[in-house]
Amino acid sequence: MPPTAVIELPTSAVARPRLRVGAAGFVLLGILLVALNLRAAITSLGALLPEVSAGLSLSPTVAGLITTLPALSFAFFGAFTPKLTRRFSSGQILTGAMIVLALGQAARVLTDSAVIFLITSALAMAGIAVANVLLPALVREHFPQKAGLVTGVYTMTMITGTTVASAASVPVANAFGSWRAGLGVWALVAVVAALPWLSQRGKPAARTEAHSRIRAGRTRLGWAMAIYFGAQSLSGYATMGWLAQIFRDASFTPANAGLLLAGVTAFGVPIALLMPSIATRRPNLKPLVLMLSTAMILSYVGIMIAPHSGAILWVALLALGQGAFPMVLAMIGMRARTPDGIVALSAFAQSTGYVIGALGPLLVGILHEVTGGWTMPLGFLIAAAVVQAFAGLIVARPRYLEDELR
Repeated sequence: MPPTAVIELPTSAVARPRLRVGAAGFVLLGILLVALNLRAAITSLGALLPEVSAGLSLSPTVAGLITTLPALSFAFFGAFTPKLTRRFSSGQILTGAMIVLALGQAARVLTDSAVIFLITSALAMAGIAVANVLLPALVREHFPQKAGLVTGVYTMTMITGTTVASAASVPVANAFGSWRAGLGVWALVAVVAALPWLSQRGKPAARTEAHSRIRAGRTRLGWAMAIYFGAQSLSGYATMGWLAQIFRDASFTPANAGLLLAGVTAFGVPIALLMPSIATRRPNLKPLVLMLSTAMILSYVGIMIAPHSGAILWVALLALGQGAFPMVLAMIGMRARTPDGIVALSAFAQSTGYVIGALGPLLVGILHEVTGGWTMPLGFLIAAAVVQAFAGLIVARPRYLEDELR
């Protein structure tokens, strides 16, 4: 490895001087408002996709592309975040990200062109992608002693935004008589999220030449984190896309199947809040990694062999297994010594991971179509959970990205 890759900075370099209570509260408010927007643009479109497809005359192929656009955009645009941090402060980046998100959401409801709708939706996803990558580093930078708690709170806020956007978009569209209103209203929420960061006029931290060449993709830790993030994303996207249909095909009514899908979110809220705090208090995370992957595997096995007799148990176990998402966000902040290291690890893990995650709904759908049942698709998800466990065991023990670059 060339000498420029050697980084010898103390662990404490990740922290800023302690913020005043008022300033810390203002930063926390900004983080939570950003988190509220991280999935609203996606689930609002999912709720109104039939109306959007009819209004823009979208083909099934284009409609399918829209459902995979978020993960692909997160993968592509998130990779540019480390370069932004070398030129702009966190406040400037998040202000820009939320403005881009607002502009993308506003522009896509003003067009009658399917192509422009896709382009402007990708623009909105670019803003989310940058914020996705930056938040773990921002939390560790401003709240080094409470990173687990703040990560849990912002993850829970993101879930709340996901749920509210999914539930409220159709009523808003009906109230105003157009799907455009149901999508466009979330642009206003993104504008509000930009406001707290306008006053953050900080400068990018000074960076050495070595500092600017952190390449997480050159480390075993970086790839293990990316595979772990990708495997849990694959499961999450597959669940959102297909779980309700699996239960419907198991003779549940559409309403009950929808409630079971909603149950994954409901059970997941307290897990999202608690998991990062639990993770940051443990030097070795192997027991947690194994517990979460085991819960996910048991859930898929239960759905496969006894969907009726234990539906609520399988949903609860699946929600527990998907606690891997808030935990991996916490682990990103725990596995680098410096702000630049966290951003580099976050960008690589999320960019690579979302490419893997985007394959989940597609491969599950293909396996279902080929086999005509759900045994093979669920078997595929079990295999993904096993891969997730092995990758998780690598990142579970204390280690740091900068140390592996020496």
